[in-house]
Amino acid sequence: MIGPNSRIVSGIQPTGNLHLGNYLGAIRRWVKMQDEAQCLIFLADLHAVTVYNEPSELRRNINGMAAALIACGIDPDKAVLFNHARVPAHPELAWLLSCTARVGWLNRMTQFKEKSGKNREGASVGLYAYPVLQAADVLLYQATHVPVGEDQKQHVELMRDIALKFNTDYDVDLFTIPEPHIAESAARIMSLRDGRAKMSKSDTSDMSRINLSDEDDAIVQKIRKAKTDPEPLPESALALAGRPEALNLVAIYAALTDRTPNSVTQEYAGKGFGAFKPALAELLVQTLGPIRERLKQFEADPAALEAILAKGADQAAEMAAPTLEGAYRALGLPRGR
Repeated sequence: MIGPNSRIVSGIQPTGNLHLGNYLGAIRRWVKMQDEAQCLIFLADLHAVTVYNEPSELRRNINGMAAALIACGIDPDKAVLFNHARVPAHPELAWLLSCTARVGWLNRMTQFKEKSGKNREGASVGLYAYPVLQAADVLLYQATHVPVGEDQKQHVELMRDIALKFNTDYDVDLFTIPEPHIAESAARIMSLRDGRAKMSKSDTSDMSRINLSDEDDAIVQKIRKAKTDPEPLPESALALAGRPEALNLVAIYAALTDRTPNSVTQEYAGKGFGAFKPALAELLVQTLGPIRERLKQFEADPAALEAILAKGADQAAEMAAPTLEGAYRALGLPRGR
């Protein structure tokens, strides 16, 4: 159970423009958590370089992602917000932990198999070993909970294995053993063109997603043209089984209003999408308009964003230092100054 004494660590890769799926699936969850527990939220730029990124584009993505997180409600006065390349303790502890992690553990990580595809021999060592850096990202800060989806639960299990083995091998009580925090009702937002595929920025059609930077007219047009079916909405969300596009639009409405899909279908029961889509579009415009305007403010004042990230990195480095020192001490290694 998350509470005032909990410490939450979570990260997101700076991969370009955020979309509605990112906002409803993860970011809004962090916004709520920053009022419930101590939160550290980082831009995982060291994870981003496990594959090639054009350097200037990566720099823009880091700044753009930080701006988007703040625009969505992450408050740098409540949560520690930073990009982790600014905190050398992350790669430093990752190396120490890689000497505790076992090859067999990494071989069982399903996401490497998915990300490397058929070209595993051509994948970077970083892509193979990045779960160890993930472990360092969390264990550095004595995190009690890690917000994840079901597909990331395996990574938290690896963090726990590494922490337990280190503590046991060196007879210390250094690392807190983190728990996965899986939201019971995390929104899973699908493509506006295919209700069976997740909303993604990699989709070739921009009409498949609502970008957080979209203007009002674009939002309205995308919802108007979103794929649906000719049937009216039923009284129960359970009756939407087999109607993925319809279910997706109902789920978006429900997530935006903190309601259940069932309550939404009850309100619009018997009505077609000619009535439902304008209501959803208006709701999206009201929600995303302020976010878009805040993004424009950061574009006009990049120094303000730089100051926020620098402050967050200083806070993170100070919090990480005792754990890193403890790891060196446990290993019997002196540290240079």
